[in-house]
Amino acid sequence: MKIQKLGLQLYTIRDTMNNAENIRESFRKIKALGYEVGQTAGCAIPFAQFGQIAREEGIEICGTHDSFNHMIEDPKTAMEEHKALGTTNMGIGGFGAGSIEEVEKFIEQANKLADVIYDYGFKFTYHNHSHEFRRFANGKTAMDMLVEGLDPKKTSFVLDTYWVQHGGGDVRFWIEKLAGRVDILHLKAMGRNDQGPFITEIGNDNMNWAGMLETAEKAGVKYYVVEQDIWPGDPFDSIKQSSEYLHKNFM
Repeated sequence: MKIQKLGLQLYTIRDTMNNAENIRESFRKIKALGYEVGQTAGCAIPFAQFGQIAREEGIEICGTHDSFNHMIEDPKTAMEEHKALGTTNMGIGGFGAGSIEEVEKFIEQANKLADVIYDYGFKFTYHNHSHEFRRFANGKTAMDMLVEGLDPKKTSFVLDTYWVQHGGGDVRFWIEKLAGRVDILHLKAMGRNDQGPFITEIGNDNMNWAGMLETAEKAGVKYYVVEQDIWPGDPFDSIKQSSEYLHKNFM
């Protein structure tokens, strides 16, 4: 398969996204490293200014990790902010999912939000971690409940390859199960050492990228977004390594 445009979850370079000047310079750096798409994890400057800088530097914003409470309480403003960024994917980075009742309440709230924003061309997106794969007393995981409960037309998943595998899930199975419901796929690599699994650069791992990306293409994934939460040194060195690996093998 061929990835057409490579994205970066900007949380990866969060330490250099703290003001307009640094944001612009960071966009220039990632563009030079082969990234054409960004996904936000909060904005240190006004959304309109952030979106303008991204467009000026040739970076498409494909989605967000924003405040769920803000979106629920003021969906009109949240939609205006996302429009200013240039994206219709209004997302969050996850939630506690600590009990059946908590998951049920979240699903109800998320669907109500999705009902409001969908008519204006927006979707609510949900990013998973590994705790959603813990099994409850009802025999289901939170992930099972989210897949069953969230409106498949008005919501979508930001599926994270590392966290699926960390939670004991099969990444290809979950991509296939969510076919048509994953607009953004987080390409996050898992390494292993004596202390256990750890997040690392793509290519510095043993994950089945060829298989996962083949399944993702068949499942209709729109955006392929690298994310590396932690790094051994300079995050730009890490994202350079991941970009080079993906460009060499899949672009």
